[in-house]
Amino acid sequence: MDITQLDTPSLLLDVDKMEANIKRIDSFAKEQGIAWRPHIKTHKSVEIAKRQVASGACGITVAKVAEAEVMARGGITNILIAYPLASRKKLERVAELLPLATIILTIDSAEQAQHVQAFFQQIGQDIEVWIKVDSGLKRCGVDPGEPTLRLAQHVSENCPNLRLRGLYTHAGHSYAASTYEQIEKIGRYEGECIVASAELCEQHGIPIEVRSVGSTPTFQIAGKVPGITEVRPGNAVFYDAIQVGLGVASYSDCALRLISTVVSQRATERLVFDTGSKSLSLDQGAHGNATVKGFGHVVDHPEIVLERLSEEHGIAAIQGRTTLGLLDRVQIIPNHACTVMNLFDQVYLVKNDEVIGTWPVDARGKVQ
Repeated sequence: MDITQLDTPSLLLDVDKMEANIKRIDSFAKEQGIAWRPHIKTHKSVEIAKRQVASGACGITVAKVAEAEVMARGGITNILIAYPLASRKKLERVAELLPLATIILTIDSAEQAQHVQAFFQQIGQDIEVWIKVDSGLKRCGVDPGEPTLRLAQHVSENCPNLRLRGLYTHAGHSYAASTYEQIEKIGRYEGECIVASAELCEQHGIPIEVRSVGSTPTFQIAGKVPGITEVRPGNAVFYDAIQVGLGVASYSDCALRLISTVVSQRATERLVFDTGSKSLSLDQGAHGNATVKGFGHVVDHPEIVLERLSEEHGIAAIQGRTTLGLLDRVQIIPNHACTVMNLFDQVYLVKNDEVIGTWPVDARGKVQ
């Protein structure tokens, strides 16, 4: 059916744009001779994860055990949990997935490593682990260089059930950059600090096979650093208004859109859409990004700025004149595709404004 037959708000996925974005990542990885392991927090879809793997991805990245459960039970067989786990309950859930998939765990401190070691020693199993390195985000991770070496030595010498195979980092602070030159600087350091830390470990007899970097704004920069073996972009499967603001994508690359209806208007002062914070989210950039204007980009209507969101209302200012009125429909490119995808049960698949099917958002709400 035509998209005009959909009720609003509905979430639309342009399949051709998504496939082009996936192909772009795969082509970059092939050109560099490296692997790619997309973060599925963006789409939370088993079908999209399968398409990424079929297009060349070596596996996927998740943030939470619940996401890993959905993906492993959906047939994905190589999963990095990019989040430090220590509680027994979560480790028990990880162990239940090992017959289904290779699960890779994150280590970012000696104390946490001991919790993971004690659990897997008790159940008599080994598990692959990677050390998380902080390349500047100041979130999880150990500092590069000597601190990384000391943690690698601790794991190698004191944790016989943990098979240390890689180092990885995420330069999420690139989202706070105000110029592309800053993104380039962050990306180069992201790659260089991982390579230098890996080489330091190897000088001390600890082999580091995987040197992995992430972040959609920086993966094509950090991924070119000699010695990097893997990139982990997540948002690049869709792109969004934040990526456009950062200069790493254009609106024509953005595969995810909301279709919305004007439900109220006040002369030439404002319009109200039926897309509030429960469909667009209040996200304007988690790490200080200031490049976005409002709470979503209204396609083909630069005079409309979504200035405020309440739960079910998107209140837009009219800057100049507009042709939009009551019951008119628009498409809105979200600021942050990852948070918006997590608000919907399903996404409508679109080609040339025709709805060709739906996919469930399988891992929606999987935050444990």
